[in-house]
Amino acid sequence: MRFMVLVKANKDSEAGVLPTKEQLAEMGAFNQEMTKAGVMLDGDGLQASSKGARIRYAGDRQTIIDGPFAETKELVAGFWMIQTKSLAEAIEWMKRAPFREGEIEIRQVFEAEDFGPEFAGAQSAAEQALREKTTSRR
Repeated sequence: MRFMVLVKANKDSEAGVLPTKEQLAEMGAFNQEMTKAGVMLDGDGLQASSKGARIRYAGDRQTIIDGPFAETKELVAGFWMIQTKSLAEAIEWMKRAPFREGEIEIRQVFEAEDFGPEFAGAQSAAEQALREKTTSRR
């Protein structure tokens, strides 16, 4: 099972305050541990929402909204893509994340088989080929 772990933003991350050397070292060690265990597939921190934009869709119309965005608690400051056997295992890993405050959200990623047998076969193969192509760009 794959899970997207969303690290929620806070006033410091939205102000562009960078982590300390110690915090970066702790996070690096945690990421190394997850990588060695075959759990971590990807992960990164995100710039403040002031450097981003949103697109709102309404029928054929699109509205561009430039950051920053007001509701800090609803924003994402970083992410991990992890692979574990269960949500319980994902939670156990994330309980070890080197945070002293804040919040994360763990969400399971849809897999091809979640869409039923009609999605299997050609569509599933096309999905896998696309995933391999995008992964190889890193």
